[in-house]
Amino acid sequence: MSSALSNLFWILIFPGFLFTVVLGLAASWIVRKVSALVQWRVGPPFAQPLYDIMKLMGKEILLPQEAQRHVFIAAPLVGLAGVLLLSTMLWRITIAETAFVGDIIVAIYLMVLPSLALILGSSASASPHAAIGTSREMKLVLGYELPLVLAFVVVIIKTAGHVEPGQQLSLAAISEHATVLSVSGMLAFLASLLCVQAKLGFVPFDIAESETEVASGVIIEYSGALLAVWKLMHAMMLVALPLFLVMVFLGGFGTAGWPLVAGIGKYVLVLVLIILIKNTNPRMRIDQAMRFFWFYCGIALAVAVILATIGNYYGISWL
Repeated sequence: MSSALSNLFWILIFPGFLFTVVLGLAASWIVRKVSALVQWRVGPPFAQPLYDIMKLMGKEILLPQEAQRHVFIAAPLVGLAGVLLLSTMLWRITIAETAFVGDIIVAIYLMVLPSLALILGSSASASPHAAIGTSREMKLVLGYELPLVLAFVVVIIKTAGHVEPGQQLSLAAISEHATVLSVSGMLAFLASLLCVQAKLGFVPFDIAESETEVASGVIIEYSGALLAVWKLMHAMMLVALPLFLVMVFLGGFGTAGWPLVAGIGKYVLVLVLIILIKNTNPRMRIDQAMRFFWFYCGIALAVAVILATIGNYYGISWL
């Protein structure tokens, strides 16, 4: 019984749902505030993301008449559950060192769940605008998932000679090495950062939710508490995805002293890069995004894999 209560505490309180939501809402405010300052606006108060969630929770849930209601309602819950499991797993690996072999593969699968939930929910809404957003989201997923996996292959190759046998797919072992300090690692990190930008639905990859074209696209028919769940999911992704990049590429996140300060600095660095990309680029068309991920990122990561393999074989760490 105590073990079950302990697991519930980990999942629901710390470092699970409540802890990640608080950090996610704070990160959401930072994104909105910095974006406003870049555009010479004042921006929202600190608690505005929380006010938005509370307001949506008090509004009526409207279900489209022709929608597949069960899928429409379940989709945001599935997406939220995926991000919750991902963030809880990453925090437990960081804090309690409860890593397991192959956890990086589990993390990659969990990172796909929010996008799949968006696709399922929008396709179940029976809305033509949502249908356009669904097709764009599907193409985006097909575009950035391959470069993202190739980037992680680079990391696995780079750390293979520095970890114990059987630990090559363990996030705890990988996070002990800052692969970004090599040429192939830097290429993989930059490509992964752009893939995370697309997963978050930020400019220039906000194609599926573009308000000026398809009026929020994939989430156009959501309202009330269901829309609040989507907003919470996105806020939690602002914590989980940068944290994953920190663990995989930047040498991990400490729990006390200078390692903790350094970990916070690394997270802030990733978040700042995401905000800069968001505010300095125009929105791409879907064909441009596909070409960017498959052609430019694909070629760059193929070169990174070759460099990482050569560096690992000849013991050249900077490759």
